[in-house]
Amino acid sequence: MNVASPSESRPVALITGLTGFTGRYVAQELEREGYAVHGWTHHADADGEAEPVDLLDRPAVQKALESLNPSVVVHLAAISFVAHGDADAIYRVNIVGTRNLLEALAALERKPARVLLVSSANIYGNAGGVVAEDTLAQPQNDYAVSKLAMEHMAQLWSERLPITIVRPFNYTGVGQADKFLLPKIVDHFRRKASVMELGNLDVSRDFNDVRNVAQMYRRLLAVDAAGEIFNVCSGRQYSLREVVAIMEDISGHRLEVRVNPAFVRVNEVRELRGNPDKLASHIGVLPEFSLRATLSWMYEQS
Repeated sequence: MNVASPSESRPVALITGLTGFTGRYVAQELEREGYAVHGWTHHADADGEAEPVDLLDRPAVQKALESLNPSVVVHLAAISFVAHGDADAIYRVNIVGTRNLLEALAALERKPARVLLVSSANIYGNAGGVVAEDTLAQPQNDYAVSKLAMEHMAQLWSERLPITIVRPFNYTGVGQADKFLLPKIVDHFRRKASVMELGNLDVSRDFNDVRNVAQMYRRLLAVDAAGEIFNVCSGRQYSLREVVAIMEDISGHRLEVRVNPAFVRVNEVRELRGNPDKLASHIGVLPEFSLRATLSWMYEQS
């Protein structure tokens, strides 16, 4: 992946969190669309794919944007692991870091045509049923609270920036860290492990493929959706028991699954399934999703 130069003649897309799991897939989508992708990352990037910018450093954020003038912005950078132990860091990065970015973008002489802020379906908590964008938020952990607060904070900039907010449900794919559930499960089957420890096996989630999510973000950038909020989801729900059964079939391997009480979270969100109709009404038919196909991809290529 080539880092865009400010002198590029192509429209520039800024992706914060470029070197993270989702960032690389979004970058590929936008490059295919003709954008010159410029990425930011929190830490120094040994591969030179992204510019190190600390979102908590307001002057640094402002300076990094001065000569870039992005046409579109996809704000992925966040602490996204629900079980992350540092609540202070979660709130500072997810809220204050986003505010610093929006403040700097609003100060540009030529503002971006699209600003896509990535929130989370975790804000819905234990809403139950099929969740639409107008479902009452019931955040159950610090990560979810930080994302909901970020959404409210972003409204302060809505008159100065064309902000669209997305609430992705769970998604996975090659490159996601093993601390997340589905990569952890796939890794155990790949290693032919005899035992795997999980939390509550009966929790169910609306899963999707990271490649689909990246495509949906790219398609949203092509429409005027300023001021809108969208669920990014498949509309299909799977329990962890079903995930394990699919992996047994893919791998031909059986293992013992033990429930570790330490992995059962307080205020566990029991089920989460999204309604994708609003997103489809804006960008058209959504990409097809097969959890089995995604898990097979991860099993064979990771």
